[in-house]
Amino acid sequence: MARRKTKVKDKWREKKWITVLAPDSFNNVPVAYVPITDEENAVGRVFEVTLFDILKGDPSQHQYKMYFQLHKIQDDKATTIFKRYEYAKEFLRSLVRRGSSKINFIIDAKTKDGHVFRLKVLALTHRQLNTSRKHALRLIAKDVIEKTVPQMTIDQFVQATCYGKINSDIMAAAKKLIRMRHVGLEKVKLVRTAEKEVALLQA
Repeated sequence: MARRKTKVKDKWREKKWITVLAPDSFNNVPVAYVPITDEENAVGRVFEVTLFDILKGDPSQHQYKMYFQLHKIQDDKATTIFKRYEYAKEFLRSLVRRGSSKINFIIDAKTKDGHVFRLKVLALTHRQLNTSRKHALRLIAKDVIEKTVPQMTIDQFVQATCYGKINSDIMAAAKKLIRMRHVGLEKVKLVRTAEKEVALLQA
């Protein structure tokens, strides 16, 4: 008796390939080309890229990592939202040196269009600071963030984060008091989108 031939499914042929685009703040440049089997399950997937992947400029841009979340698929293109930004671990390790003070603090800030972000600020000095100077530095950084971020849209904020504008504003404000070796946003995370923030306020 002849065996019945079973049709082998070609899983790769069933997949659909899509181009993943960066958010508006990065001019929707393509950041990935990936296969998906189901659009519904693909939404929410997170993609890790570096600033170099987007700007293709200075190799040092590899030390800044970004995470984009797949938001919507239309035809063979997928739009994303900015989810997170952080220093690469190797870069972070290279910054910390003996004999200098490391100051960290975390603050939440809301953009003009209602998106809430959590920012982890990192400041490194040339020499050790006493407690009162560390406190003063935190207050300066907090003041800069609280004055600037609420004036920005999400796109302006993402650009200011990734291109170092917020870092240089803090550095400029602090230099009258303390000589800094490095100021940066070690990590920035989207806590709530504008839609979720509105829902929360109305609850």
